[in-house]
Amino acid sequence: MFRTVCAALLVVAGTVAAFAQGTVPADVLKDLAPTGKLRAGINLGNAVLAQKDAATGELKGVTVDLARELARRTGLAVELVPFEAAGKTFEAMNAGALDVAFFAIEPVRAAEVDFTPAYVHIEGTYMVRQDSPLKTVEEVDRPGVRIAVGLNSAYDLYLTRTIKQATIVRAKTGGGRAMIELFLDDRLEAAAGVRQQLVAHAKNDPNMRIMDGRFMVIQQAMGVPKGRDKAARYLRGFIEEMKASGFVAEGLKRSNQADGLVAPPAS
Repeated sequence: MFRTVCAALLVVAGTVAAFAQGTVPADVLKDLAPTGKLRAGINLGNAVLAQKDAATGELKGVTVDLARELARRTGLAVELVPFEAAGKTFEAMNAGALDVAFFAIEPVRAAEVDFTPAYVHIEGTYMVRQDSPLKTVEEVDRPGVRIAVGLNSAYDLYLTRTIKQATIVRAKTGGGRAMIELFLDDRLEAAAGVRQQLVAHAKNDPNMRIMDGRFMVIQQAMGVPKGRDKAARYLRGFIEEMKASGFVAEGLKRSNQADGLVAPPAS
C-alpha cells in the first residue's frame, strides 16, 4: 500500500513539474488547437465569469483570463469568441467552431464535452416579488408556479430533471438578462438563475427579493470536445494549478466578482 501511494505521488509530482515548466508536447498542442489557433468560447450570459466593456467592447473576467493564460503557456494564438448564453456556446462547440469553452458541468453536456474539475462554484436560486407567497426554495415546486429560466442554461437543464409540479418557461435567447425580462414581462411567479445576477437586479428593484438557500450549486469548468483526450488531460492539470496558485481568485477579484467561490481541489 505504501509503495502504491508513493508511486502515485511521484506521478503527480512529475506531472506538476512538467506542467510548471511550460513544456507542451506537440501532440497535446495539436489536440488543443487542430487549426493552429486556440478558439475559446466566452459565455457573456453569466456575469460572474465574463463581462464586456460597454464603452470599448473589450472582453474581461476570469474565463477571459484563463483562456489567455492557457494560450500564453502553450504558445498558441487565441481567438476569444463571445456568446450571449451557455447554450449557444455548447452548440458552437458541437458544430466544431470551438476548441475550449467554459460551461457548468452537466450530464446532458457531458455526453459531448470532456470537463475539467470545477474552478468556480456558483449558487442557483430564485428571485420573486416582495409580495410573493413563496418563501423558501422548496415551495417553488408547486402547481401553478411558472419559473423563468434561460434556455439550455445549467439551471434549465437541472430544473428540467428535478421540477415535478411547477412549469418551466424558457427565454428563447438563453441569456440571464433575457430570463429576467421574461419573468417581468409575463409576470411569472419566479426567476431561476445565478445568485449574483439576481442580486444585482434586485438591488435596483425594491419590488423584488432573492430567496435564501439554493436549488443547486453550479460547478463551472473548462471543456473540450469529446475525443481530444490529450487536451482534456492537459486542461485538468491546468485548472488545478490555476486554482491552487490563486489565479482564479485574483481573476474574480479583478472583475469585481469576489463573491464567486473558488472550487476546492479535485479529489
